[in-house]
Amino acid sequence: MVFYISKRLFQGLLTILLTSILSFIIIQIAPGDYLDTLRQNPKISREIIQELNIRFGLDKPFYIQYWKWLTQVTTHLDFGESFVYNRSVSSLLAERIPATLLLSIFSITLTWLIAIPLGILSAVKQNTWIDKLLRIISYFGQGFPRFIAALIILIIAQYTSPLLPVGNMTSLNHDDLSFIGKTLDVGWHMILPTITLSIIGFAGLMRLTRGQMLDVMQKSYIVTARAKGLSEEKVIYNHALRNAINPLVTLLGFEFANLLGGAFIAEFFFNWPGLGRLILQAVTAQDLYLVMGSLTMSAVMLIIGNLLADLLLVMVDPRIKLEKT
Repeated sequence: MVFYISKRLFQGLLTILLTSILSFIIIQIAPGDYLDTLRQNPKISREIIQELNIRFGLDKPFYIQYWKWLTQVTTHLDFGESFVYNRSVSSLLAERIPATLLLSIFSITLTWLIAIPLGILSAVKQNTWIDKLLRIISYFGQGFPRFIAALIILIIAQYTSPLLPVGNMTSLNHDDLSFIGKTLDVGWHMILPTITLSIIGFAGLMRLTRGQMLDVMQKSYIVTARAKGLSEEKVIYNHALRNAINPLVTLLGFEFANLLGGAFIAEFFFNWPGLGRLILQAVTAQDLYLVMGSLTMSAVMLIIGNLLADLLLVMVDPRIKLEKT
């Protein structure tokens, strides 16, 4: 186990290194930089722009900029200074990552709580009106853009206001609340963005669950279990689901990555202070070191998510060996 985790982490470090190099090159290829916006402001003198150019190291060749940034990250976990916020990128990431993780974890949990039972129900009720209805919902859900779902939820929230809050992660009186009150307040603000991320993601997972269950339920050991007189509930949950769950667990790592990629939509529409929204703002402003830090942490979270999915797969299926995953 230790050897496997160490090997995966080493591979992850190489992936992060290559990702950072590619990201830095793409950012450098993009036309203009952060200082171009300042140059258009007549109130900012050339001396100030030149001073900022030297301060941020933009006067040096891109490979020197990257080497200096990489050295800071590997030795001090220092991702540089944000041009826009005039703060260290590390402190900004420390504020935003927990919010994105919280939203992603709850979205995955809600997605699985909805998709798995509906997928099982659709497989058990194959070709009935229930199955046909659920398949229509899944087809519609997979083709429905997430930003349209966010807009619809915003419209619904407008008509139900102030039942559900729109914007930010906490209320204005959050600091005056007790620990339980603060927890409930954050959960109250999470309802709409969580639904936005989950409402589309459950469709694909439900279809995959249905397909896997139908495939497993045709196996000979399921027929044997039924012939022995086991109840249908035990056949489905103790035998069929346990063998159909493997591809779903494998999908967990990719689901985590998709949520991180699509989180900025929910964060943007609902003003959620997360990493996705921070990346969008950084790219728009061409905030070099903030973009690099955000992309690096996204890669780290993706690698950790895939590693946890592999370890969970071994836990649910003892037949799988770590050396083969």
